[in-house]
Amino acid sequence: MKITAPLLLAAALAVALPSAADNSDLRSSLSADYHASLRDLFVHFHRNPELSFLEHATSARLALELREAGFTVTEGVGGTGLVALLENGDGPLVMVRADMDGLPVEERSGLDYASTATQIDPISGREVAVMHACGHDVHMVSLVATARQMAARRDSWSGTLMLIGQPAEERISGARIMREEQLWERFGTPDYALALHVISGLEAGVINVQEGSPMAGSDSVDIIVHGIGTHGAAPHFGKDPVVLGSQIVLALQTLVARELPPREAGVVTVGSFHAGTKHNIISDRAELQLTVRNTNPETRQLLLEGIERIATNLGRAAGLPEDKLPEVSLNNPGTPPTVNDDALVQRLRTVWQRQFGEQQVLNIGSSSMGAEDFPYFTNDPAIPSVYFVVGGTAKSDLDAAAAGGPAVPWNHSPMFKIEPQLSITRGAEATVAALLELMPN
Repeated sequence: MKITAPLLLAAALAVALPSAADNSDLRSSLSADYHASLRDLFVHFHRNPELSFLEHATSARLALELREAGFTVTEGVGGTGLVALLENGDGPLVMVRADMDGLPVEERSGLDYASTATQIDPISGREVAVMHACGHDVHMVSLVATARQMAARRDSWSGTLMLIGQPAEERISGARIMREEQLWERFGTPDYALALHVISGLEAGVINVQEGSPMAGSDSVDIIVHGIGTHGAAPHFGKDPVVLGSQIVLALQTLVARELPPREAGVVTVGSFHAGTKHNIISDRAELQLTVRNTNPETRQLLLEGIERIATNLGRAAGLPEDKLPEVSLNNPGTPPTVNDDALVQRLRTVWQRQFGEQQVLNIGSSSMGAEDFPYFTNDPAIPSVYFVVGGTAKSDLDAAAAGGPAVPWNHSPMFKIEPQLSITRGAEATVAALLELMPN
């Protein structure tokens, strides 16, 4: 998509957006803006995804859009991250975050604007296909729409609006690195923080917001299982790390089944098990990679301590010497669970029910243990925050699936697709309504 010159964009916004004093037609204004330019911007982002910490062109384009909306933008925060500020008198500082990175997934959605982009994956060193398989393109365009609407409505609010383009959410590290670069010290600590996520499987335009923890905490754990190598025909001369590793995998399942209280949520999944090189060789090493999910610090501690206890003591039971016991380590700092401020949820739910109708604002607990790094923005210091969900699947697709047709692909699937107009405009409308509530004149 050709980048619109600032003067042309300003002319387009004069048509698409209302006067600053007019807050009555937010929905129609967003619809007009979508057809004028937001859809083209969405297609641009969707066709040109970039991997975590490689979002150079993405960040530059987002920065351009926010500058043209009237914001002061600082780039290069946390690598490819950006911070955009719009000061509008005295009042609270409110932050809204959008994540920017794509995934190493080859798109098979069948969309006429499907991504064919590739990049060198910095983790594997291989060229991989890249796709916005988790809707971050929706998040960015919704952020731009929010910026335009808030700039056009300066007579209706007071304070400072901070918009963040965050890198590397998919690697659960971008928010942490932005904080490590003195984010709040440089730009101010927000009084409130908001973030949205589009999901498939929920009807496009429906809002879901819940008290408590909408997203889990996550840790990546590595276990190195040492053995004593020998010939496969003479196992008694060695210690088989494949057998020991298998025992560890099975025993780990008892942590959730038998040690975690039944009403507490937790997950221990062994996602990778690598060992050996040939049929008739017992190797001297096996490597396990785990994802561990929790919804509170107590569960996290129980699971992590249990993993180490099980791995170490099964090594002892196998007869390994103390210097050969399995090694358990955290692969990265992980992320704590995302915890909404209950009072703020209830306040904004009232606003959204008034804006959209009660049937369009749900309170459904998550059925998965997906994780987010948004808490690195909100936990220290504690910032009242709300992380909410916007449905992204066309009702016709949901109806077809319910009638026995094709299943709706979930986020991270190569078949993932979003109905963009309602997802983008409803996300922006909900965000603007929340901001006007939190930043009154």
